[in-house]
Amino acid sequence: MIVVACPGQGSQTPGFLSPWLELDGVAEQLAAFSDAAEVDLIKHGTESDADTIRDTRIAQPLIVAASMVAGKQLAERSGRRPDGLAGHSVGELAAVAAAGVITGLDAMRLVGIRGRAMADAAARTPTGMSAVLGGEADEVLALLAELDLTPANYNVAGQIVAAGSLENLARLAENPVKGSRVRALEVAGAFHTSYMAPAVEALRAAVDEVTPEDPSVTLWSNRDGAVVTDGRDALDRIVTQVSSPVRWDLCMESMAAAGVTGLIEVTPAGALVGLAKRGLRGVPNVAVKTPEDLDAAVALLNGEAA
Repeated sequence: MIVVACPGQGSQTPGFLSPWLELDGVAEQLAAFSDAAEVDLIKHGTESDADTIRDTRIAQPLIVAASMVAGKQLAERSGRRPDGLAGHSVGELAAVAAAGVITGLDAMRLVGIRGRAMADAAARTPTGMSAVLGGEADEVLALLAELDLTPANYNVAGQIVAAGSLENLARLAENPVKGSRVRALEVAGAFHTSYMAPAVEALRAAVDEVTPEDPSVTLWSNRDGAVVTDGRDALDRIVTQVSSPVRWDLCMESMAAAGVTGLIEVTPAGALVGLAKRGLRGVPNVAVKTPEDLDAAVALLNGEAA
């Protein structure tokens, strides 16, 4: 079973879309995506600086668009679809589109709304997120509860992302659990927590206007790592995910139980392959960061990798 994973964050650096625009049809695809998301993806993916493309309103549409561009190129070059799909955080919108639940344009319209709504929610109160690396999980969770912080992402054993007020995150960094270290993340707010409740309402209203299809391939959910077989359920989970934890650890456990034999992370790749090296030990993987990585991804997808 070969799985394609769509990142929620990755190596989106200034100009990262430039090599993709050299491929036939990509400029037209991104122009249509830009209209749907109400974001100039070509400009921001080729010209904007690092601070600009970290803006939630811009970063989220860029990530989803890049994943769908790379996914389309992978499908066309390999002549087949993956056996399974999953997306981390906002990457779930790219995953449900690839699974046939919604169209690519619907995914871009929704991610545009999601990004703007989450940015607006984050602007209400100064909040942030920090990765807790190492330490005993029970001790980390107990300390987060004591500091009124939320475990927003369970990425892999030994890596939990805490979210909440900047003051409490600073207290966490000053006195971490023994054997752990804390790294502040460059995000605009406490995503996947109750601070995002206003964004949930905005996204739900938009999702209610979409008529989904059931997934055509195996699709795992961030909520609990379960396989989702109903299109409406897939969209409902994406809505509630905005203010609830991302359980990528459970997604990888489910992939392993299903017999995953390869993982391909589409653009902007890097983060999920890194997690797979710990959560899916021994499973071959390819990070598609540029078009040059497509050949290796095609070989893995078609069972030709060494």
